[in-house]
Amino acid sequence: MKLVRYGERGAEKPGMLDAEGTLRDLSAHVADIAGDVLSDAGVEKLRGIDPASLPVVEGDPRIGACVGNIGKFLCIGLNYSDHAAETGADIPAHPILFFKANSAIVGPYDDVSMPRGSTHTDWEVELGVVIGTTAKYVSKESALEHVAGYCVVNDVSERHFQTQLTGQWTKGKSCDTFGPTGPWLVTRDEVPDPQTLAMSLNVNGKRMQTGNTATMIFTVAEIIEHLSSLMTLHPGDVITTGTPPGVGMGIKPDPVYLKQGDVMELTIEGLGAQRQTVTEDA
Repeated sequence: MKLVRYGERGAEKPGMLDAEGTLRDLSAHVADIAGDVLSDAGVEKLRGIDPASLPVVEGDPRIGACVGNIGKFLCIGLNYSDHAAETGADIPAHPILFFKANSAIVGPYDDVSMPRGSTHTDWEVELGVVIGTTAKYVSKESALEHVAGYCVVNDVSERHFQTQLTGQWTKGKSCDTFGPTGPWLVTRDEVPDPQTLAMSLNVNGKRMQTGNTATMIFTVAEIIEHLSSLMTLHPGDVITTGTPPGVGMGIKPDPVYLKQGDVMELTIEGLGAQRQTVTEDA
C-alpha cells in the first residue's frame, strides 16, 4: 500500500492511493498515519479496506509528510561507500548517528527555505525507514519485521553550520524545512529488499546524484540492530539512512550550493518523487 497525508500543514488527513494512483480519504477509518496504525495489525486492517469504498479526494491538495506525529528523526551519516570517498572521509566502523529536529519536517513538495546567513545549503536524497513496532535489542535477522514501510527523504544540510559552528552536525541539519518526507509511506511488503533501490536527485533539471542502496556501508537491518541497542525505537520513528555521491560539497574543484529559486527533484525506485523550490528566510 501507499499511504498519504494530505491537507494544510498541521491539519493533514490520512489517505491511500488506489491501484490507479487516485488519492482516497481514510478519515473514516483512522485519525492519522501514525502510532498503532503503523503496526502490523494496523497495516493489515488498512489492507482489508476496499479502496473503491473510500471517498475520492477532489482537487489538488497539499501533500504532507507521510508520517504523522513523528517521534524521533534519526539520521545516519556517511553510509554510502562512494559518498564517503567523494568527501575524503574514512569508512566508519559504526553507523554515524545524528538527529534532525522535528520542526524541520515538511511535505515532499513544500518549499525549502535557506536560513539567514546560509551560503552552503546542500541536497541529499535518502531512503527513509519508518518504524512500525517497538524495537529494542533486535537482531539484524529480525530487524526488518519492525519496519512499517519506506519513503523518500531529502536530508537538506547547511554545510557551514554543520562543520564550522562548534558542536554537532545537528546544527546544519535541523533548520526549518530541512526534512522533506514523502510523498508516500510504502508498506514493507511492497519493498522486499531495501538494498536494491535506485535513487537520484536533480537540481534545475541537471542530474547531481545517481546511486543505489546496494552501496550502503550499513544495511537497513544493521542500522536498526545498532540503534535498537542504544535506544528503544517506537512506532512512527523515522530513520534516514545516508546519501549516495553527488552532493554539492563533493563537487571538485569548486563545491556548488543551493541558491534562491533552485529546484530539487528526488526519486527512489518504487517510493515516488519529491520536488522543492528553494527560498530564503525573510
